[in-house]
Amino acid sequence: MVQLFLSAFITLFVVIDPPGCAPIYAGLIADATPRQAMGMALRASLIAAGILVGFALFGAQLLAAMHIELDSFRIAGGIMLFLLALDMVLDRNTERRSERAEQVKASRPVVKDVAVFPMAMPILAGPGSIASIMLLMARAHGATQISVILAALATVMALAFAAMVAARPIIRLLGAQIEAVVTRLLGVLLAALAAQFVIDGIKGQLF
Repeated sequence: MVQLFLSAFITLFVVIDPPGCAPIYAGLIADATPRQAMGMALRASLIAAGILVGFALFGAQLLAAMHIELDSFRIAGGIMLFLLALDMVLDRNTERRSERAEQVKASRPVVKDVAVFPMAMPILAGPGSIASIMLLMARAHGATQISVILAALATVMALAFAAMVAARPIIRLLGAQIEAVVTRLLGVLLAALAAQFVIDGIKGQLF
């Protein structure tokens, strides 16, 4: 159970990337009061968690209704995660999210609630995290393992909330250069996990 928890935690932590979400959130809530910032961070975390739990519990039924085999989803999800990892290594992912944050911020001169968009979706509960939680649940057997994976998800979302709350101090502490190094390291790890997803899907189709 400990090994399963660590595997699920690392996968979700790398994909959701709470430290990487912190600077984006800091840019979006630059004009918000501390109370507003904490409230939006809490709502964003809860909404994203609800979306991911929904896909974790009912994603397989959705695939069945659409006549999509799980191994095919593993391969597609692995490819998608690899592209996301490539963006992280090349620093394109951070640039895109920063541009999206600037666009949202520019279109909302008055402080607005950014909990649902863009923080909950697509930054926290994006395609990569949805694919990851469904792939992890596909490997789970029994209520105990499902509970362990959901506990790992809850832990990552709690860390995401903490990172958003501490976004401004984190930016001042780390600086842009250290953030870029961490993002690239996480991207390499995510690429390896994505490759494993593809391998598992191919094995399932062949054997």
